[in-house]
Amino acid sequence: MNSEADWTAAAQQFQQTFGESWAKALQSFQQMGLGNGAMGGAPAGLPAAPALSFSQDKLQELQKTYIAEATELWNQELKGVPAMSDKRFTGDAWAHNPVAAYTAAAYLLNARTLMGLADAVEADAKTKARLRFAVEQWMAASSPSNFMALNAEAQKKAIETKGESIAKGMQNLLHDIRQGHVSMTDESLFEVGKNVATTEGAVVFENELFQLIEYKPLTKQVHERPFLLVPPCINKFYILDLQPENSLIRYAVEQGHRTFVVSWRNPDESMQDKTWDNYIEDAAIKAIEVVQDITGAGKINALGFCVGGTILGTALSVLAARGEKPVASATFLTTFLDFSDTGVLDLFIDEAFVKYREMQLGQGGILKGQDLASTFSFLRPNDLVWNYVVGNYLKGETPPPFDLLYWNSDSTNLPGPMYAWYLRNTYFENNLIKPGKCTVCGEKVDLRNVDIPVYIYGSREDHIVPIGGSYATTQVLPGKKRFVMGASGHIAGVINPPAKKKRSYWTNDKLPKTQAEWLKGAKEHPGSWWTDWSGWLKGHAGKLVAAPKGYGKGSKYKAIEPAPGRYVKAKA
Repeated sequence: MNSEADWTAAAQQFQQTFGESWAKALQSFQQMGLGNGAMGGAPAGLPAAPALSFSQDKLQELQKTYIAEATELWNQELKGVPAMSDKRFTGDAWAHNPVAAYTAAAYLLNARTLMGLADAVEADAKTKARLRFAVEQWMAASSPSNFMALNAEAQKKAIETKGESIAKGMQNLLHDIRQGHVSMTDESLFEVGKNVATTEGAVVFENELFQLIEYKPLTKQVHERPFLLVPPCINKFYILDLQPENSLIRYAVEQGHRTFVVSWRNPDESMQDKTWDNYIEDAAIKAIEVVQDITGAGKINALGFCVGGTILGTALSVLAARGEKPVASATFLTTFLDFSDTGVLDLFIDEAFVKYREMQLGQGGILKGQDLASTFSFLRPNDLVWNYVVGNYLKGETPPPFDLLYWNSDSTNLPGPMYAWYLRNTYFENNLIKPGKCTVCGEKVDLRNVDIPVYIYGSREDHIVPIGGSYATTQVLPGKKRFVMGASGHIAGVINPPAKKKRSYWTNDKLPKTQAEWLKGAKEHPGSWWTDWSGWLKGHAGKLVAAPKGYGKGSKYKAIEPAPGRYVKAKA
């Protein structure tokens, strides 16, 4: 493509290809769920592909860059195998196979050029973001590493094993087809309650929505104010209790807190009519009441993680509207209350899509957990999809044991009406921050009434709840606030125990309007944010009292079964 006419033709071809594949791409990604519990598949009601126009200046610059890089690639090929930094192509087999190496280098050049074409589109920000996302997915799927005929490493392994790796890959493929998802770890090596979710405790209350787990104290004395954790209902609670050495639950118990955790039921057809109100009144508020009843405490401390934080914040607002303030302090981990900055999750949400989902699930039904699991994976397709396709099927490898990825594959369903309400009122209309806009459990939601001390944590590289979205909570709640930013992403940033001495966190006592302004004055500290949070929580936990010798309270709240209970073991 050396002439201007060539590039004009290329742009026209891009437009045609994009137009033809637009509906299919939207349908595919929407059917995968595409959202943090907020989106799901929609085979109908899809927006039409927008007409695209291109910046001629950017096209000309892209042409020059392409010619220069293509020439350099050809010259490198004449001298030897071109060097590549992309981890998909850095193995020795690629380096010693000139044809494969050149194919990979040409693919990377074309990928950069296609992204350049997407950037050259003259359109509104949301259309450009959608286009970039579609191109990224397209290029991730078409990588030479994903095909046996082009993957030098897979070919080498097939030769070295005399075809055994191919046979094993077919076995892995059949296994994953039967289980319904791509294996990210050897799931046969994990069992909930046996080698994950092992902190000692007992279920002391249950209803059709959740079980309440009380954990056995590890100290002779505990703080007088008990501590309740509300995890996300789109995942299972044991992300907070994977192994003893990285369990936030165990850490809280070790710090002398009488600790309770909500374990959500994995919804089945019997819960297809449950609403957002049910999750607030009959789960979050009920859990607070039961913890108070068991412990006799006038006030408790609470923590909400991700969607669990949104549920907790809503519940606190409902309680405040009733003149009740049973929570002394709240912690919000990677949580949206203000949904202004939702990052990539906002791409395909519009009125047509929301109405379709309300029509499909608003009056009843179940959003399947696998849709949500696929969503999270395809937000990082190379790392969480194609990496395992190549390893499992082309190379015939068994992925190594990894507790976090086992949890990631243990998906949960959502009741349709609850999901439909959440979709419209959070991601689409952002109604929780509009005083009086939402009515929940018969009360007008006004987060300005949640006037308590709060600890707000966000992860710097979070692609589920962008750091700006976490920080926005500081501008919503009126009480005394502390904001802390940790390194890494949505899960790895949160699950960062002090003993590992990994990563770092940032603090700044001032809370300007934006996270970018906050960061300018922030100080970095080595290690885990857990120690900072523990010191903060201790200041709100009250005096020390003798630890309870048993679970629950009298005949009303007897130990039903050992932790982690039945609900967390139910599969989607």
